[in-house]
Amino acid sequence: MNGIISGVVFSTLFLIACGSVLALLLVLAEKFILNFGPCTIDINGGEKKLTVSGGASLLSLLASQNIFIPSACGGRGSCAYCKVIVQAGGGEIGPVEEPYLSAEERRGGTRLSCQVKVRGDVAIRIPREYFSVRKYRGRLLAKKPMTRDIVELRIGLLEPTEIEFTAGQYAQLESREYKSHEAVMRAYSISSPPSGRTHVEFMIRLVPGGICTTWVFEHLKEGQEVQLSGPYGEFHLRPTGAPILFIAGGSGMAPIWSILRHMKETGNKRITRYFFGAQTQADLFLVEELRQLQREMPDFTFIPALSNEPEGSGWTGERGLITDVVGRHVPDASQHEAYLCGSPGMINACIKALKKSGMPEEKIYFDKFA
Repeated sequence: MNGIISGVVFSTLFLIACGSVLALLLVLAEKFILNFGPCTIDINGGEKKLTVSGGASLLSLLASQNIFIPSACGGRGSCAYCKVIVQAGGGEIGPVEEPYLSAEERRGGTRLSCQVKVRGDVAIRIPREYFSVRKYRGRLLAKKPMTRDIVELRIGLLEPTEIEFTAGQYAQLESREYKSHEAVMRAYSISSPPSGRTHVEFMIRLVPGGICTTWVFEHLKEGQEVQLSGPYGEFHLRPTGAPILFIAGGSGMAPIWSILRHMKETGNKRITRYFFGAQTQADLFLVEELRQLQREMPDFTFIPALSNEPEGSGWTGERGLITDVVGRHVPDASQHEAYLCGSPGMINACIKALKKSGMPEEKIYFDKFA
């Protein structure tokens, strides 16, 4: 029996030793064998050329050179935000990427930058606005509840101390580790106007089980330092004279609130109607502020609509689904532009209704909140 036990102990120690040797070999391989030496990342046909040490992901190497591609999952390939076009040197599409790339995207060279390993020279294309994206350190100045599940954050910028963005764009806020959750980054539209360059504001809705929104609601305190990056996104007012239809729900208010205040500050006199959909009066916010804006901007009309407000509550405004309300007010939308922000379900329903009322699809701009 003692001989059997001794044999088992010896075998176990032997396997542990082998495991340690294997681990050491893997470390050495990563350090020496997998060091691919200097590699060039050519961006937008020579607009920028970076020299980096190969071996890491395209996403992380770009970040090391202060070019920040949107990413919410920390490079695990689960958010699909970090898409870029790889023209040469990206290797084969891996199984992690496949579910997130359409056939058209594959033909055009779209890849998840977190899954592309740089092992040689690479040529890519990215939106030019990514060159102006920066990482910011800020401090939470105010945390204000707007409804039962939406809070407004006001963050003063510490380093850099100013930000330039276009009304409608978004930034990525980084949570801190808490409980069993690691830090993550999530995208939130900037709700403050571009004139307030020393701070940014966000309107964040609590997502049940959401790592970042739970951190915001339960752990983030006024006075605490935060990290963010931005600006990102192409959701912004187009420079035309067409009448505007804004349609939003919930925290989709954020980019519209930024755009509207920027319109007021710049004297934009385009005819504008803002349809805001909610379930009950408890889900409405900024109503008085928008009414005041309506008094100050003669060409602007704010139209809140409730889909589940109890009868006899005293509500005298619009009732019903927001798509039906828009249809009653604008039966012919062929000459308008629409800017939509909210849940994918709401946006898809609005696109269908607007096209039915004559609006060309290319005049419908949207920002879907996942």
